Amino acid sequence: MRSTAVVIALAAALWCDPSAQAAERTVAVFDFELVDTSLQGATFGPSGEEQERLASVGEELRKRLTQTGRFEIVDIAPVAAEAHATNLRSCGCDAQLARELGAKLAITGWVQKVSNLILNMNIAVRDADTGNLVAVMSVDMRGNTQESWSRALNYLVVNRLLGPGGLG
Repeated sequence: MRSTAVVIALAAALWCDPSAQAAERTVAVFDFELVDTSLQGATFGPSGEEQERLASVGEELRKRLTQTGRFEIVDIAPVAAEAHATNLRSCGCDAQLARELGAKLAITGWVQKVSNLILNMNIAVRDADTGNLVAVMSVDMRGNTQESWSRALNYLVVNRLLGPGGLG
């Protein structure tokens, strides 16, 4: 009887221990991509500010997931060149790259720019073993500023990614 209680207590501790869960929830968060269909983008290409924002939202997403204690973020550096040379949002190869890194989940993100006023941010989560989509989410933003990008990411993380129906 006593051994049963010890096993139950140990199982409960592991279930409640974020570090034990994080080991099972390894995630490869790939750098965000820009899909620029705007006239400005067709004429001048992506701006330096937009490139900085892409890097910023990727880093912020990694940080936010780590802070939950429920995920272990794997370093994507070993496959970064291959990831950047590929259209991750549509090839499905993010799952393969995540698997190579030992991650259970692959997260890709992209910002679609229609104009400096109309943009949307998207996040897709795939099971690295099966390649199946686990979750897809999107939010529209108005204005191409650091603040609008930060708020869009915050909304997706709080209300979608970690909220009901997400990974939370």
